[in-house]
Amino acid sequence: MMRTLAGRTLLVTGATRGIGLAIAVRAARDGANVAILGKTEAPHPKLPGTIHDAARAVEEAGGRALALACDVRDEQAVARAVDATVGRFGGLDALVNNASAISLTGTLATPVKRFDLMTGVNVRGTFVASQACLPHLLAAARTRGEAHILTLAPPPSLDPKHFRDHVAYAIAKVGMSLATLGMAEEFREQDVRVNALWPRTVIATAAIAMLPGADPRRMRTPQIVADAAHAVLSGALGATSGRFLIDEDVLRTAGLVREAKDLERYAVDPAQPLMPDLFLD
Repeated sequence: MMRTLAGRTLLVTGATRGIGLAIAVRAARDGANVAILGKTEAPHPKLPGTIHDAARAVEEAGGRALALACDVRDEQAVARAVDATVGRFGGLDALVNNASAISLTGTLATPVKRFDLMTGVNVRGTFVASQACLPHLLAAARTRGEAHILTLAPPPSLDPKHFRDHVAYAIAKVGMSLATLGMAEEFREQDVRVNALWPRTVIATAAIAMLPGADPRRMRTPQIVADAAHAVLSGALGATSGRFLIDEDVLRTAGLVREAKDLERYAVDPAQPLMPDLFLD
């Protein structure tokens, strides 16, 4: 059964723009409290928005916001951000691990510094944020009967075709999937629901737009992921944990999409064929 997120507190990493911001704003429409974690405090020459812009968007949508400058690779900064969130809102009900770095380059074309960035943000960041939030999520689960970690990560696969063309990124992204797999089982009995969410198609974000050959007309907007995340966090799928969920499948299960044409509202250009996302067969 679909519930509201009114009064619930979410911490969203990488929430300055794109999918993270869309998830934050969708929760805010219910009246949720949202901690916005991101690195962009001042306008960026290439990327739109700041954490303060994101916080304003949350508040304009009806939620309460806390903008926190934070690099998820820094465990002390993350700990301070979690403490500030709990201090401001009185608790924490859900963590959304959205922060991610991407470089779709082969082994010889990937500098080690870029490898370190991707593994640092994607794998380390997911672990650091989850570890810092878990004491508060466990407390929320004891009080409310549930708490959530939702990570933007693909279904794990050992099919070489998913690794061949961008080994470093695949290692970093699937590392987030493995964290989901393990933590779901580790905290299953304590009612912390740990799931992953991944889009069926490429999503039109500022980061993707910077990749060579990206054609946003063949993509969907971040709103489809935001609506799917809302369905998961608000209980539309019940007490599920350890699942690797696909955005449009979640919307079907939640009853938000009944026919293929219902998905057209998420397309940047419904007349164009959609580009499937990575890691999916």
